[in-house]
Amino acid sequence: MRIPSVPGPRDLVAVVERAGDGLEQLFAAVPRLSALLVRAEGLVVDVGALVARIEATRAETDDVVRRTGATAAAADAAVAASDALVVAAERLVVRFDTLLASFEPSLTKLQPPLERLAETTDPAEVDALVSLVDNLPQLASQLERDLLPVLRTLGTVAPDLHDMLEASRELNGMLAQLPGMGRIKKKVEEQQENPENQVSGK
Repeated sequence: MRIPSVPGPRDLVAVVERAGDGLEQLFAAVPRLSALLVRAEGLVVDVGALVARIEATRAETDDVVRRTGATAAAADAAVAASDALVVAAERLVVRFDTLLASFEPSLTKLQPPLERLAETTDPAEVDALVSLVDNLPQLASQLERDLLPVLRTLGTVAPDLHDMLEASRELNGMLAQLPGMGRIKKKVEEQQENPENQVSGK
């Protein structure tokens, strides 16, 4: 059996030299490791900012989707309202056509008199009619203030007038029976028939 050789001083010096070289390489790598760590930290910060931006973009996208949905709902409501308006307009047109068709015979009959009225009406007559229409409120007020009270009292005055007419007839009958009243009555009637003779004294 071979007995391993015992390391000598040269071997120890070689080991120490190799260890020194390793330490030098290790110390030389420390700045690069530090730079790598700084870069890694920067990358972590950038990645965090990118994640935050992605989250904000997703939130904005969700908001846009919600607003798009609301806009679509509003557009659907507007389309429905427009459809309802179109239906109502179509019904109104149908009713108008029906009404116009019912008026057509009467309008056809009225056309000749209206044309004649338009041809024979003088502008002065139109002005007089407009003036009359303008004065209608004042006329109505005067009628209500002055004439209607008199008309209301005619109901109570009518019996008195009837009695007066009866008394006048009786008085005429009594006067006709007096001697000479027939000639006087005849003369009065002749004067009423010929007022010119009465003025001239004939």
